[in-house]
Amino acid sequence: MVDDALLIGPGPVSFTVYQSDVVQATSPFASFLNPFPNLTSKPISSSLLPSTSLSDGFELCSQTDESGAQSFPSFVTCEEEDGAKVVRVENMENPYKHQDNFDKRFKLSLNKLYAWSLVDYDRVVMLDADNLFLQNTDELFQCGQFCAVFINPCVFHTGLFVLQPSTVVFKDMVHELQNGRENPDGADQGFIASYFPELLDKPMFHPPANGSKLRGAYRLPLGYQMDASYYYLKLRWSVPCGPNSVITFPGAPWLKPWYWWSWPVLPLGIQWHEQRRQTLGYGAEMAVILIQSAIYLGVIAMTRLARPSFSKLCYRRSDKSINLVHNSLKIVALWCILAAYVTPFFIIPHTVHPLLGWILYLIGAFALCSIAINVFLLPMLPVLVPWLGIVGALMVMAFPWYPDGVVRALSVFVYAFCSAPFVWASMVRIVASLQLSLEREAFLPARLVESSSNSWFNKLY
Repeated sequence: MVDDALLIGPGPVSFTVYQSDVVQATSPFASFLNPFPNLTSKPISSSLLPSTSLSDGFELCSQTDESGAQSFPSFVTCEEEDGAKVVRVENMENPYKHQDNFDKRFKLSLNKLYAWSLVDYDRVVMLDADNLFLQNTDELFQCGQFCAVFINPCVFHTGLFVLQPSTVVFKDMVHELQNGRENPDGADQGFIASYFPELLDKPMFHPPANGSKLRGAYRLPLGYQMDASYYYLKLRWSVPCGPNSVITFPGAPWLKPWYWWSWPVLPLGIQWHEQRRQTLGYGAEMAVILIQSAIYLGVIAMTRLARPSFSKLCYRRSDKSINLVHNSLKIVALWCILAAYVTPFFIIPHTVHPLLGWILYLIGAFALCSIAINVFLLPMLPVLVPWLGIVGALMVMAFPWYPDGVVRALSVFVYAFCSAPFVWASMVRIVASLQLSLEREAFLPARLVESSSNSWFNKLY
């Protein structure tokens, strides 16, 4: 039997095991995933496809749909290229998927139970993808048959736990699953917590100084699963019990730290990207970033050079019969401005470094706003007021010298409150400018060439 294994899961539905007490990982992918410096990158467990919401926490070589049928081979190939041994297993049927409170993103989370089937190993450390290691945690392999952290005072968290594989326990878990054991949330955490209800009364884990392995169940200190929300209260860690070793991000899936927009909204995201920069890098996304940057800069140059001249624009008073056209053009113009701010956000690669992501977003929004400004003959400053507001908001949130999270949150609120009148005034100014342009019939050139003996014209020079 091999002594220990580190089992890493990109989300709740895939995992990879790293054997300990061998050779240190050598590939960049393995070194990023493996926070244990004396663990090899040789995985020896089953690996299931990740869910799309958590797969970006790792270096993924393909995007997967829920079933993963189309891209599974390429995902497996990339895992094997990084030294992983991938074993296919059947998805664990989730009998709780019809519960009223069931979240569909946890449909396959019960695949974590396969960790107990890894009987070739004496200890397994199970990790979710959204864990950020601050220091070596080899001592976890000294824990007992089951060990977990209580982030919630009454329910332990399954983002990281230690277990001793056992065929008996695994079969019993599957049997309980088929019998519909009570599960409050319908996911892995609710089931495993109900399976080990006595853990709350167990002693705290303290690793033996002689390196021996404990028997039984233990509670792990909070330092092994420091909820990122604790940091945001004081903007520093204050966890006195146990080593401050692992940060977990159990919040909203769309604010996971690997997404570029999560920083500076949530300050800890930059630490995640700093570790990625030092290990995996961002080479996979740089080609897309350079192409988008070139396109945006080209658009800006073209709109500046090809700005139409209306120095001799003829106009006449508006005809009430075309009011409907005027109102429709106003709506189109406002939607184009909105699209200019929204479109760049969705086409930027989601896992780029936040600094690159925000810079590319601002360039893209400016470029698309330039198109709207030229097409609808709008004043530049009112259209760019939201752009300037976003820049200011980023600076307020990224300010590094707040005394605590409360002051930071209040600062952001005050900034938003003070910025709102400017945004409203800019929108009023845009609508007024559109109305003026429509009255001059700048968007209806066919009417400009109409002539009759009874019509009169003015020239705008």
